[in-house]
Order: sequence, then C-alpha cells, then structure tokens
Amino acid sequence: MKIHRSSEDYLEAMLMLSEKHGYIRSLDVALQLGVSKPSVSYAVKRLREGGYVTMDSDSLITLTDTGMEIAKRIYTRHRLLTEFLVRLGVSEDTARGDACRIEHDISDESFDAIVKHAGIGLSAPDNQK
Repeated sequence: MKIHRSSEDYLEAMLMLSEKHGYIRSLDVALQLGVSKPSVSYAVKRLREGGYVTMDSDSLITLTDTGMEIAKRIYTRHRLLTEFLVRLGVSEDTARGDACRIEHDISDESFDAIVKHAGIGLSAPDNQK
C-alpha cells in the first residue's frame, strides 16, 4: 500500500516524540509539525484505519510495527540526508528542510549510493537509543 508524504511526516514526527517523551499525544504532534489539532485528529484517524497507529483510552498514540517501520525509514533518511548536505557545506537549517523534501522522493538506489559515497553509517539512528 502506498503511503502519502504527509502520512510519512506524521509517522516520523510521532517516532521523534516517542523517543523524546516516551509517549505521543496529538497536541505534541500538532506543535511538532506546526499544524492544527483538528488536522492531527484527521491524520490519526486515517493512520489508525491504515493500521499504522493505535490510540488508547487516554488518547495516547502508539505506532504499530508497520507504522514504526515506515517512521524509522523516513527518520533515517532525514538524518542521513541532513548530515550529507551539512558535510557539503549547506547550513543546518537549510539541510534539514531540504532533507525533509528529499526523503520522500529519493529512490532506495540513489539514497544508498549517497550513503555509500558519503561514508555515512546507516545504523546511526538505531544506535542512539
């Protein structure tokens, strides 16, 4: 199933919030992404229907295994593309913004070639826990 770019952004933000706080709340997702709470509610509903997240009785969000897999893939791409662009001399803010746009569209082949060429370790995000 093809997942939309915005859904990938939501899942990535949820992963980052989970790592930072140990939990995921809709309000925090809204603040992280700079969107309204109703937008988050709609997105969470769609992500729940797609099997990417669950929500408990306290309205805390949990990534499913499928959601976590997508979130980790996008987050890894984001971090490594940001690092690559910074190494090229791009400012960190610009690199982060560009990486956010690139991470969704770049092919696995091109991404892997960038990582190999730059000598950036793919395991970096998982080792920082």
